[in-house]
Amino acid sequence: MKQWLTNVLLETGEYIKDNDTVGTKVEQFHLEITDGVISQIVSASETIDASRNVTDMKGKLLLPAFKEMHNHLDKTYLSLPWKAVVPAKNLKDRLDKEAKELTILAPTAKQRALAMIEKIVANGANHIRTHVNIDPYIGLKNLEGVLAALDEYKGIVTAEVIAFPQHGLLRDNVPSLLREALRNGATMLGGLDPAGIDNTIERSLYETMDIAHEFNVDVDIHLHDGGHVGYYTIDKWLDMVEEASYQGRTAISHAFALGDVSVGEQHAIATRLAEQRVKIMSTVPFNLNRAIPPIDLLTEHGVDVHFGCDGFYDSWSPYGSGDILEKATTFAEISRKLDERSIRQTLKYITNGVMPLDANGQKVWPNVQDEASFVFFDAISSAEVIARKPSERIMMSKGQFI
Repeated sequence: MKQWLTNVLLETGEYIKDNDTVGTKVEQFHLEITDGVISQIVSASETIDASRNVTDMKGKLLLPAFKEMHNHLDKTYLSLPWKAVVPAKNLKDRLDKEAKELTILAPTAKQRALAMIEKIVANGANHIRTHVNIDPYIGLKNLEGVLAALDEYKGIVTAEVIAFPQHGLLRDNVPSLLREALRNGATMLGGLDPAGIDNTIERSLYETMDIAHEFNVDVDIHLHDGGHVGYYTIDKWLDMVEEASYQGRTAISHAFALGDVSVGEQHAIATRLAEQRVKIMSTVPFNLNRAIPPIDLLTEHGVDVHFGCDGFYDSWSPYGSGDILEKATTFAEISRKLDERSIRQTLKYITNGVMPLDANGQKVWPNVQDEASFVFFDAISSAEVIARKPSERIMMSKGQFI
């Protein structure tokens, strides 16, 4: 199927303003979409032969579809009656409180996951990396609900589904449950605080790597453990990745410890993360008492960094909107990105690195044969989108308006 999107605004380069600051060049184009990919890009000044299937985008700015890279589709209270969070003393207390709700919430897993997917897609994302609880309380029930919800969005949303030992890996029959999850639809393996939850760093990490090898799957480990305990955990995992030749197949989520150590230690571990191609998945928490990873430093070293909303409106927090753009906006604001170029470059953390302009301001996207997955905004540049966070958006995934 062919269709034309006319009068689409694209970023095409940079220019220097009278005050010596950088501005973003934009021009209007017509895009032909064929079977979910871009088949032609022509200037809006040209006449096109399009008698039908034409949508006039009226000068809206086109940006790459967003990617939600850290989420928990199974945890949300969305679609259920309102309730606030029961306060917890610490992480273990929070997990105990969550455990008491699991059997109550499990029957609505699909319903709640669907409500969350709808919000994420409406905000402009067409890919979700979701962790799903696999635990001794409900086994694979959450996984079944999440997979059923994602199936209803097949062809629109792609997903990575992580078998996540939220209540500890080294307990009961959790390793066998994780294996069962990987046989029944989970596509990745998760982990959680080898020190703080499993109380044994090396054994927890080795068990994680053994299961990953057995099923030939990638790994994404939640690491809230801070300071030098967390730093040691990351360093030890990097040793295992190197020994197992698992470069490019693992990620550390949160990684708060990277913000707790000296700048010299940050540089040292960033070099190793880049060498072993270990990704960092940050949720950019807006918490004045919590140091986040040094994202700019990691990026300078070539570490692949992505943002995610984490869970929202669940037993952990009553807040959150499922808008991944908010994470880019928050990061740009708290890291004091004020000029056009530095604000614009923040976009890469929510698009898997896809950017209209490269670091030098040269146009690199979109191109013919690129997937037709976009978000349209009433804005003049991606920097404006990040700084002002427009609420009005039009989403297209693989050539389909959503």
